[in-house]
Amino acid sequence: MSINKQYLKTKPLCKVTFTLPAQRLEKIENVALLGEFNDWDPQALPMKKSKSGDFTATLNLEKNKEYQFRYLVNGGTWLNDEAADSYQPSPVSYDNNSVVRL
Repeated sequence: MSINKQYLKTKPLCKVTFTLPAQRLEKIENVALLGEFNDWDPQALPMKKSKSGDFTATLNLEKNKEYQFRYLVNGGTWLNDEAADSYQPSPVSYDNNSVVRL
């Protein structure tokens, strides 16, 4: 897993690319990136599958903020990102959410 951050010079935004490697789980059919940036909507940000089989999603997020997020694999398996800046307890379950700080 990886999180690539590219700060924009002309705007107070950071272009963030989230990557879930193909070998992370067997038989991945689809992955959605859910978080505070899209109100945890499973339909809002489906990740794209590359030729290598990795899943990626890129979005622009405001700088000087932090966002909780998780991956939803095949509509039922939740994953955190090992490259997250930190983790925080989820307000709706006993799990932790990944956190990206910009």
